[in-house]
Amino acid sequence: MALDALSPDDIAARLSGSPEARAALIREGAEAGVAEAQAVWGQMLLDQGRRSEAFGWFARAAKTGHLMALNMLGRCYDLGWGVGVDKVRAAECFRVAAERGLDWGMYNYATALALGEGLTEDKAAALDWFEKAAATGNAKAINYVGSFHEDGWVVPQDMVKAADCYARAAEGGDFRGAFNHARMLAADGLLDTAAYWLKRCGDTATPAFVEKARDWLRRSRWPELEAHLC
Repeated sequence: MALDALSPDDIAARLSGSPEARAALIREGAEAGVAEAQAVWGQMLLDQGRRSEAFGWFARAAKTGHLMALNMLGRCYDLGWGVGVDKVRAAECFRVAAERGLDWGMYNYATALALGEGLTEDKAAALDWFEKAAATGNAKAINYVGSFHEDGWVVPQDMVKAADCYARAAEGGDFRGAFNHARMLAADGLLDTAAYWLKRCGDTATPAFVEKARDWLRRSRWPELEAHLC
């Protein structure tokens, strides 16, 4: 049955069916030109390691103005997923998505500005975009705002504000925020609570981040906390 012949109930039934049925429906939608389906199908392909195909679907959806697809196109250029690394194109994709209101576009554009990747480094502008993304509730952006205040980048150092940002980022599910929150708690002598947040961090962090966190803890005043970073 053609996609445009399906009733809302038919679509709901297929989406609630097996993973194969859902994937088939999303692919049908993508091939029929539905931008949202193209973006989702691209993400599914990316998750399967089919990066070149994913890049193509993100590009098709981005041409229609789909913001998350545009952001993901930027990620592909940024990291070389299915295409050669091109930091300039990546930053441009992020900028457009950010200016059109996508929180992940704001976050990625802020990161590019902070690192000077694909454009001139501008930490003040980066903080402005991190704060805009944080205002939407983006936990990763909230964590980065905390870093700016902890390190005194373009703003006076403010450990109270940094600690508050890290706590909110941790509550929002960001593993870096959870680790930073744990650091602050440990410094205040709240080792049991710090251990809890280290466990939360370890539940979702990348292996590379976990190894860096372990190394930091081994060299800290609380090496015993490493055991909680499972």
